[in-house]
Amino acid sequence: MAENGADCELPQRRVGSKEQQNGSPADPSSISERKRRDREERLTLVLWRKPILTLQYFLLEALITLKEWTRRLWHRRGTVFAVLLVVAFFTAAYYVEGTHQKYVQYLERKFLWCAYWVGLGILSSVGLGTGLHTFLLYLGPHIASVTLAAYECGSVNFPEPPYPDEIICPEEEALGGGISLWTIISKVRLEACMWGAGTAIGELPPYFMARAARLSGAEPDDEDYEEFEEMLEQAETAQDFATRAKLAIQNMVQRVGFFGILACASIPNPLFDLAGITCGHFLVPFWTFFGATLIGKAIIKMHIQKLFVIITFSKHIVEQMVSLIGAVPMVGASLQKPFRDYLEAQRAKLHHRSGEGTPAGENWLSWVFEKVVIIMVCYFICSIVNSMAQSYAKRTQQKKYAEEKTQ
Repeated sequence: MAENGADCELPQRRVGSKEQQNGSPADPSSISERKRRDREERLTLVLWRKPILTLQYFLLEALITLKEWTRRLWHRRGTVFAVLLVVAFFTAAYYVEGTHQKYVQYLERKFLWCAYWVGLGILSSVGLGTGLHTFLLYLGPHIASVTLAAYECGSVNFPEPPYPDEIICPEEEALGGGISLWTIISKVRLEACMWGAGTAIGELPPYFMARAARLSGAEPDDEDYEEFEEMLEQAETAQDFATRAKLAIQNMVQRVGFFGILACASIPNPLFDLAGITCGHFLVPFWTFFGATLIGKAIIKMHIQKLFVIITFSKHIVEQMVSLIGAVPMVGASLQKPFRDYLEAQRAKLHHRSGEGTPAGENWLSWVFEKVVIIMVCYFICSIVNSMAQSYAKRTQQKKYAEEKTQ
């Protein structure tokens, strides 16, 4: 009985908080209008409109976040101390000479390689859809490079080092026909799965945010969660396709549970952030959500994406694509030449031996790709600055609301 009573109190407290807001002497329509104006004002807080104010709010929000993290670490100082002891042990093992150094160096390379791809995966999915598209920028090109090199070299036994920083064909001649789809998949499986695991970790913030808001019974401090609650309230009257698609995902996750989350995570799904909010709102157990997300993103979805890239960049398909470019009327020949030059340069680079130096010359395609990567990274950094500045503006607005209520 006590447990049932505690469960029933959660929605009642939430409704009560809303009634207190709407039941104030002020007109509810004027309150919603004021919130709408505040939201529009926050959206104008971007670097290209208000650079000085945006940077000021960004720094203040960063200081507040740093203070909160420091306080949380202090509350968990026992765990922090244990982690520091483990780090000290591995540091000592790293610097002390001995026969164990070859194993330490091997573990160091593998750990840094895995951490690199996990970090890129987190950057791809964190931020409720505003992440950096690291698959298109890093993992996809890496898989494509390994695929082209495997068909050109007839082997995936690239010498380490310089692989994975640089791909060079092995010294020994490989037997023809030794390359298969499964061979290339096995070569890039580690980095692909680590990237997929990173994307699964990046989906956790929406889950924890919605779960904390539901358990506390307080008004949510996130616009995406507010939109989710409004969508649930308007579920029966939803007409547009986007809302119906979001409701379909929410219903699948809520009704099917583990396998519903697994299905949503196993396909390229831009609405998966909603699945995290749904699981947190309906208090789905953490390991049910994270386990299904990890299996779906790091294993099932990752193999689908790998197959697509490997098949697309197989040798015969690439040659057919270059031939088709040449068939384009008027501009085909001029477009075909840089692609052929780029492929020839890549083949020459794959076959150069140590001490020979890297073949000179830079193709305009690689130059353009580098500039696109720089632009996207800069945009990602700007979006982080804008988002944190807007969070601080929302914090000050909510503080002003709280002061007005107490007067």
